Amino acid sequence: MKKVTHQSIEQVFSVPYNYQVFFTKALFSIDNNLFADLVSGQKIPKVYFVLDEGVVLTNPNLIPSIQQYSEKNSDVFTLCAAPLVIPGGEQVKNDQNYFQQVLKATDEYGIDRHSYIVGLGGGALLDMVGFAATIAHRGIRHIRIPTTVLSQNDSGVGVKNGINAFGKKNYLGAFCPPYAVINDSDFLQTLEQRDWRSGISEALKVALIKDASFFLWIEEKAEELLDRDSPAMQELIYRCAQMHLDHIASGDPFESGSSRPLDFGHWAAHKLEHLTDYKVRHGEAVAIGIALDTTYSFLAGKLSENELNRVLNVIAHLGFDLYQPELSGEVLLKGLEEFREHLGGELTIMLLDKIGHGVEVHEMDNDLIINAIGKLKDLQLESPKA
Repeated sequence: MKKVTHQSIEQVFSVPYNYQVFFTKALFSIDNNLFADLVSGQKIPKVYFVLDEGVVLTNPNLIPSIQQYSEKNSDVFTLCAAPLVIPGGEQVKNDQNYFQQVLKATDEYGIDRHSYIVGLGGGALLDMVGFAATIAHRGIRHIRIPTTVLSQNDSGVGVKNGINAFGKKNYLGAFCPPYAVINDSDFLQTLEQRDWRSGISEALKVALIKDASFFLWIEEKAEELLDRDSPAMQELIYRCAQMHLDHIASGDPFESGSSRPLDFGHWAAHKLEHLTDYKVRHGEAVAIGIALDTTYSFLAGKLSENELNRVLNVIAHLGFDLYQPELSGEVLLKGLEEFREHLGGELTIMLLDKIGHGVEVHEMDNDLIINAIGKLKDLQLESPKA
């Protein structure tokens, strides 16, 4: 039999990605040129704003300020329509009607690849708006303006976008770097205490796996952070954002492999969010996920008891729960399997072998997971939150 031959053409190319994360105050003040300078060019681009309803309610001057700022800079950019105001929180990723509203706007208002879609709100809204911008016209430039601690130091500065589907978090999505990220510290002042605190868990996460000195800083500054000390929170956000950007630049930004160190504590957190119908917020679920994986690390002989206690004490001191009733073993183990599927086949979980240094494993002992849950349940019952 004659051997079948084939031909092939291989093409290899690389595309540089570059975006900046800005830190400012009073972004839409007439005297602040940051946004206008960012979108200025040879032509006057269209700009379309998607606003988090909760942010609008706590900042009643936001829309008038955006409109006045646009009028003052009408020679630089134009608002192609009134801002779209939609709910924030996980519902904006669960209900695809909001996603479709953004896509419809791109068609209705002629928003093209030279325009800008601006998402202003918490991480969930930014995820959804970024995904819509990514797939419309195969990519419209999007600008993120995060308004929570969690989105300013973590989700808002990354390259992920997505919505939830089939009962799974971020099942639909894409990797697409934003055109820019603008952190305006003024938005943090109107946050509820629960949302102020939630974002600290992501800083704790990155400190535990990458920087012991940052963990020590969080230990020492816990009281100031809880008391809404603005300079302390600004330093936490800046350091955490910098570490996330460093990881994106040096690692696997589009996650083509199974290694995802910044998902420390997240495999359980994502399942817990779903099990509680998102009543437990992302940062709160991450804190519990960190507690679980740190306890597992101790039970597996990777982490000392002293370091375990330090981690759990900081989590509790910051006002987070260590356990939720929905954290049952059988259901949570299903979440581990879903996380493996999400990674593409090979399970890769980040654990700790010491504070400031993460270590990856490719399997977990189900009995140890159950034991870790039981230990956290006991600790929660012994030291209930005030």
